[in-house]
Order: sequence, then structure tokens, then C-alpha cells
Amino acid sequence: MKETIIALMYDFDKTLCAKDMQEYSFIPSVGMEASQFWQESDMLAKKNNMDKILAYMLLMIKAAKDKGFAITRESFNNLGKDVVFLKGVKSWFKRINEYGASLGVKIEHYILSSGLKEIIEGTPIAKEFKKIYACEFHYNKSGNAMWPKQVINFTTKTQFIFRISKGVLEQLEDKKLNSMISADDRRIPYRNMIYIGDGMTDVPCMKVVKSRGGEAIGIYHKANLEVAKRLLNEKRVGYICKADYSTDSELEKITKLIIHQMALTSQLVNIHKNQEEKYLRDNNEQ
Repeated sequence: MKETIIALMYDFDKTLCAKDMQEYSFIPSVGMEASQFWQESDMLAKKNNMDKILAYMLLMIKAAKDKGFAITRESFNNLGKDVVFLKGVKSWFKRINEYGASLGVKIEHYILSSGLKEIIEGTPIAKEFKKIYACEFHYNKSGNAMWPKQVINFTTKTQFIFRISKGVLEQLEDKKLNSMISADDRRIPYRNMIYIGDGMTDVPCMKVVKSRGGEAIGIYHKANLEVAKRLLNEKRVGYICKADYSTDSELEKITKLIIHQMALTSQLVNIHKNQEEKYLRDNNEQ
């Protein structure tokens, strides 16, 4: 019988941590306030009719150069140590994995973020993810960031949902990604996917997952409760939960119920397929 795998896919900024990852250490290190950095980034994007994600990446390089220090992969990794996670996040993965195992299913965790992969990789929770999809820099021979290697904005994030479903996790595997695979033969059917995000920028991913039979959960803080209500009312998400990953939190209870439901559905699908194959074989033998 095919192993049942359930994928939990997360945004990062304001979903697993309370603010944008650049605001913990990088922005203060270049002598800027967070509001100033993001305002300059938005102005750069508007002035040059530029993707907002490319604009913030360019501004990071420019701001570092203006302060006279280089930004390397190692320095970005070190910034990850300063990221402060929401309540319960650090123990969340173990708890959810163990619950899945108790139901006979395997849980896999993925990041789909417009933040920086290098910073995420430096966090203590990086090891919990099967794959981290986020923006990356290309580094020159001296090890300094010089050009965006990977840019993931709010709509291009959706491509990774298709990759995860088919099990085509490496980005150069385009041929396999575009091959036809039936819904039930995918490594992770869409019905076994849960997307967790905090706002309107997550809508494309939420829509893709929900429209294909999966589920989406909106995370809210005090400041974005109205946004979460809008996501729920517009059916972008099935549920909204306070930004709290603690044991017995509303988020944990709802996530476990969804996982249980997905596990039961997978059992029924497997029984149906086995019966189909059995009676088709019996008919052919007659």
C-alpha cells in the first residue's frame, strides 16, 4: 500500500516569526529603521517599475555597501540566529510529526517564502523542513552577494506547490514537472496539503491548495485580524487561528483535525483502489 504523506507548507515572515526576517538584525545593522527600509524599497520598485522582491534584495546590497561591509552567505546565515519565533513554533514540528505517525501517516514540512533562504537556513528550525523555497543571492568569487539567483514573489510561490505534489523538488527538473500524473498517483495528492500563511500575499497559494482539495489556514496577530476575517469570508482559507503554535492551541487542534480527516480519506481511497484492482482482476480471469 502506498505511503500516505501530508505536506504542511508555510509562509515564513509573520507566519512563523512575528515580523519580517530582515528586521531582526540586518536592517538595524545598516543603521535604518524598518519603516524607512521598506519605504525606500517600495519607492525603488515604483521608480523603476520593478518587482518588489527584487527591489528589497537590491536595497539590501546597496545599504550594506553604503555602510562599507560585505554581505556573504555566512553573514546571512548568522542573521538567522536572531530571528524570534512565535510561541510554540520550536516544538511544533515534533508534536505534529508524532501525531501524524500515530495515524500511520508521514508529515513533511516545507517553506514557501519571499524572504531570504540564507537567513532561514541559519535559524534553529531549518532542519525541520524537507525543502526551503525562498529568495537567494548569487555570490562572487570573494563570497559577496552580488545578484539575485532566485526570486520568489507572491504568485511564483505557487509553482512549488506543484513541485511538492509531484515530488519534483529540484528546480532544474522541468521535464518531470510537466509530465502528466493523475491526482492519486502523485507523491502528495493536493487533498493532503495544508498551506499556512498570514495575509493577502498568501492568497495565490491558498487558492491553489483549496481549489484542488487541500486546506488553508490563516494566521493572525492583533494587527491583521481584519485581514484574517476577510480571508475567511472570501473563502481563501477554511480557518483562521491566532498566531500561537503552543500545545493545545486552537491552531494545533484544527491542524490535527485536518490531518486526521486527510488520513481517513487516504485510507478510503486506498481501499477503493484495492477493490477496483481486485474485481478488475477477477473479471479478467473469468
